[in-house]
Amino acid sequence: MKRFDIHRPDRAIEPALIDKIDNLTKPKGSLGMLERLALQIGLIQQTLSPELRNPCNILFAADHGIIAEGVSVSPKEVTRQQVEHFVRGGAGINFLCNQHGFRLVVVDAGVDHEFPEGSGVVDMKVRRSTRNFLHEAAMTSGEADLCLERGAEMVSRVHADGCNVVSFGEMGSGNTSSSSMWMHILTGIPLDKCIGAGAGLDSDGVRHKLDVLTRALEAYEGDGSLWSRLCRFGGLEMMMAVGGMLRAAELGMVILVDGFIMTSCMAAAIALNPAVADYAVYGHCGDESGHRLMLDALGARPLLRLDLRLGEGSGAVCAYPILQSAVRMINEMDSFKKVSVTKYF
Repeated sequence: MKRFDIHRPDRAIEPALIDKIDNLTKPKGSLGMLERLALQIGLIQQTLSPELRNPCNILFAADHGIIAEGVSVSPKEVTRQQVEHFVRGGAGINFLCNQHGFRLVVVDAGVDHEFPEGSGVVDMKVRRSTRNFLHEAAMTSGEADLCLERGAEMVSRVHADGCNVVSFGEMGSGNTSSSSMWMHILTGIPLDKCIGAGAGLDSDGVRHKLDVLTRALEAYEGDGSLWSRLCRFGGLEMMMAVGGMLRAAELGMVILVDGFIMTSCMAAAIALNPAVADYAVYGHCGDESGHRLMLDALGARPLLRLDLRLGEGSGAVCAYPILQSAVRMINEMDSFKKVSVTKYF
């Protein structure tokens, strides 16, 4: 498995950051989450004057073999159609990236389709769709490792272009099934609490999904290692996002985490290398069943609750202005020492 050299931020600078934040012209703690974010970003960047540069949303797309079991109302061809939609510029993530100044990079991690050269889709395909994990491993260990490498490569590319804050999105019909399995494996939360409607299943559909995933769990005959189980039940786009997250932390970037699927990817990244947790900012708590439970299991404090369940990186990008406010606060507010205001707390 690919290794990443991730170091927790050096906390030697922390007292100076806290002193700067506490002595801005406001009551101590009165800007709440903005103060905590400014501290986290300052620690990540090892500076008293942090900055956010060239934000990027990397969207990985792939198909899932488990969709053959009727676990999603979204047919497989929707993955390919949506990828084409992204590069045309008319999807939900497009207007949000346009609004908030994000570069959108669309990556084929494993779509069961060949996009033509010049389509605007970055070709990082590992294989055309995962296998059906009800019957066999979704991907081999080698395929999963290649996903980590290619996800890391995508982050290296945007970092070389000056990006220091990155979010990740996904597209893949059936990928909430893989995310539910990862959530169960990584947190120990009962499987029925990890499963929701995905793209719009009704109650009968959710019960069927639970039945399929329960049987898949019972059918697993691997060695029981975390890596084996991630490979058995994961998605190519999900494993690629894990590699991207690990590489972003290795490069000292701020990682904006999106919804249910990307939170399960961050949980996997943390399980593989716990130091990545210090670089994660959780954009929102989504409307997918289980997301709040997973956030709680990670000790995460999401910035927004907008009842989103679109994926694509949408909630992470929506949360970006809050990070901007935190950085503006620490850089632009005066200190009590600088101006003639009595320190009144």
